[in-house]
Amino acid sequence: MPIVVGVRFNNKKKVYYFDPLNVSFGEGDGVIVDTAKGVEYGFIAMPNKEVGERDIVAPLKSILRKATPDDDAVFKRNTDEKPEILKVTAEKIQKRELVMKLVDAEYTFDRTKLIIYFTSEGRVDFRELVKDLAAVFKVGIELRQIYERDEAKMRGALAPCGRPCCCANHLNDFEKVSIKMAKIQGLSLNPAKISGVCGRLMCCLAYENKYYKETFKEMPKVGTNAVTPDGDGMVESNDILRQTSRIKIRLADGTFDIRNYKLKDLKNMVKQSEKEINDDDADDLKALE
Repeated sequence: MPIVVGVRFNNKKKVYYFDPLNVSFGEGDGVIVDTAKGVEYGFIAMPNKEVGERDIVAPLKSILRKATPDDDAVFKRNTDEKPEILKVTAEKIQKRELVMKLVDAEYTFDRTKLIIYFTSEGRVDFRELVKDLAAVFKVGIELRQIYERDEAKMRGALAPCGRPCCCANHLNDFEKVSIKMAKIQGLSLNPAKISGVCGRLMCCLAYENKYYKETFKEMPKVGTNAVTPDGDGMVESNDILRQTSRIKIRLADGTFDIRNYKLKDLKNMVKQSEKEINDDDADDLKALE
């Protein structure tokens, strides 16, 4: 099996595999690597380790070298100058009256390019802004528009659950999250309860979606009849986690009672269909996806 090291950049959580070229690295070591963005400074997040062939995308790029004191100094300079870059950029944006929100900025390691990250609801003509920034910083300027989830991932924040946002803490990539997931799980469609700090649907809706989808289709359809150990009844609601249903049954004296039954105890029931779930009543929530 190939031996790789995991490298993390700019305190981001995502780890990328590189070929160590038979050099031993320790966690936290600074390294210089060649990436799609150019030469970058990174930190070893995972020391030399054997991984399966299916876990890597060949061919792997190699570690160029361990970071030298000079490399450390360049990295520190790039990092220390970020507050001033953000301040100047914000002033230029305000002066040009551009409708955009500044998120972050970073030099490439060799300082040949300055990348500015921003969010905006629409397209922004930032050509004059690029000229302004190039005149100040004397390097190539790249303005890169990102989206709300990317901003939360870069900035980091506390999620509604009180823990750090999943995207900033451990998620490598964003999964598709939809209103249907919330509906299958029986969650309130109140935007305040199902959206994260980014204003989009919470990533955690996808974590157990496979279980919910499979179990949902085994549960009886609400409003239909089902045979219980106590007789026929009508399905009032379902608890997918407990795999139980609330059934309204007629007692021998003619009165009604609502009782909980386990899924395995129900017979002759009409099962739910995922196809029957649509988003027609949630058009106002489409923007959260």
